[in-house]
Amino acid sequence: MNEPFFSEFFGTIGMLDSIRVTIIMSFFSTLISSILGVTLAILLERSTFPMKRLVVRINRTMMGAPPVVMGLLTYMLLRKRGPLGFLGWVFTIQGMVTAQTLIITPIICGMVYSYLVREAPRIRAFAHTMGANRMQTNLLILREIRNEVYFSVVSGYGRSISEVGAVFLVGGNIKNVTRTMTTAISTLKGAGDYYEGVFLGIILMLMAFVVQTLADWFRKEVREDENY
Repeated sequence: MNEPFFSEFFGTIGMLDSIRVTIIMSFFSTLISSILGVTLAILLERSTFPMKRLVVRINRTMMGAPPVVMGLLTYMLLRKRGPLGFLGWVFTIQGMVTAQTLIITPIICGMVYSYLVREAPRIRAFAHTMGANRMQTNLLILREIRNEVYFSVVSGYGRSISEVGAVFLVGGNIKNVTRTMTTAISTLKGAGDYYEGVFLGIILMLMAFVVQTLADWFRKEVREDENY
């Protein structure tokens, strides 16, 4: 077999590895960020303390923080001489998930908190008249704002799969190990392989479309079950 065949074959394998890394990283970072973001939003909305407004402002600031800055901070935390260096997560998928979690959690927390501030008092008052306890009240609030939580999670997922700077710094863009689709596109562009970069971009958009479709389908199924 000729050399172009081998180069094309191994290039395809590298592309598949970047897709695999992207799926793993985006799934776990979105999952962890969703749990943390929603939980922190509920606690923040219910809490009353002197520095609450400052905490809200800090969270809103982090919602728009440059990802490359968050990636640098994550790298400093995870490097060998950093406070979390014992984990050995630099240039690993775990480290990339950590960076993405720091980026996405404030976004989900801020969006859900805004919804809670607007809707939670009314829902909580209704639950109180029905004799619901604290856990039942929180579950009712989440049920009533589930559409808003859904949009927050989807927004976090979109941020996760589109990130370049943070995952580049923490993951190192190591081929077949930590190279994601976005960093692969950046690398291909630098090498002049524009067509492969465009192809990866199309796959990335298709992935986002499939996830969005599946989420809409699942939400529709849940809504239909509740109507029975």
